[in-house]
Amino acid sequence: MESRERLLGPEHPNTLSAQANLAFTYTKLGRYLDAEKLMVKVMETKERAYLAFTYTMLGRYLDAEKLVVGVLETRERLLGPEHPKTLSVQAHLAFTYTNLGRYLDAEKLMVKVMETKERLLGPEHPETLNAKVDLAFTYVKLGRYSDAEKLMVKVMETKAHLLGSEHPETLNAEVDLAIQLKELDRYQEAERLEVHVMETRERRLGPEHPKTVSVQAHLAFTYTKLGRYLDAEKLIVKVMETRERLLGPLHPDTLSAQLSLAIVYEMLGRYDDAKRLGVQVMTTRESLLGPLHPQTLNAQESSGCEIVEAKDILQFSDQAKGYSR
Repeated sequence: MESRERLLGPEHPNTLSAQANLAFTYTKLGRYLDAEKLMVKVMETKERAYLAFTYTMLGRYLDAEKLVVGVLETRERLLGPEHPKTLSVQAHLAFTYTNLGRYLDAEKLMVKVMETKERLLGPEHPETLNAKVDLAFTYVKLGRYSDAEKLMVKVMETKAHLLGSEHPETLNAEVDLAIQLKELDRYQEAERLEVHVMETRERRLGPEHPKTVSVQAHLAFTYTKLGRYLDAEKLIVKVMETRERLLGPLHPDTLSAQLSLAIVYEMLGRYDDAKRLGVQVMTTRESLLGPLHPQTLNAQESSGCEIVEAKDILQFSDQAKGYSR
């Protein structure tokens, strides 16, 4: 451990691994206080990345940015700018920039990640393809929908060629492409993709698998844009009931489904039902996340029955996507 600390530095992953091993040895020797001291040191170093992710989920994006920048600087210094773990943190920082509305900064970083992975791993490596997906979503934020579509079509075609049309990764790419098509108001094309994914997942994974339920939610939104409100209601009720049963009534995905159903009720003219559900979700999110969390504010808008664009709700928690692949 001392050799690694001297040669690699106190925060290098190999040093931390050696410290953890020594702490385990201390426990076997009954030196519990020494073991605790060493493990606290290891955890404090490692946990910064996890804490940054937690801040992101809580909507504390500025706090997340500070932590991620610190982790990135450490990894660049110890591992180098092109190490896989460094690239992973760069992608996380790009995601944080997106949440802060710094889309050009996010794009710059995602292009860097993609080009590095393409050069080191090849254009068809899964990590390279995932980076292209992340960049495509950044393009959407910048309003560059055609560029996003081109990237997603390329990713989908590559995955279908390498893995087959029903491989989970190919299906994920189809869902991503459907999202891009909806940004271009091409809802019928998006519907065909989502129906194919839903039917395939229902057959291969089962009707209540999280991936199946996720695409059902996406398809429900597509139905609303096509004016098929009763079909949307039927599907989102199914999503809500499944999530409520499997995840519990307070799970973020369950609350998102409830808010989605409130929006559909609004579109069907069922204003009292929409108001009731919207207020219920707002109150629950406020107690769980706080009054200023983005999801709480989103629910506040919807509970007022001022429903404009709801894709961020009906696509809900699946947007945490690329950075936890």
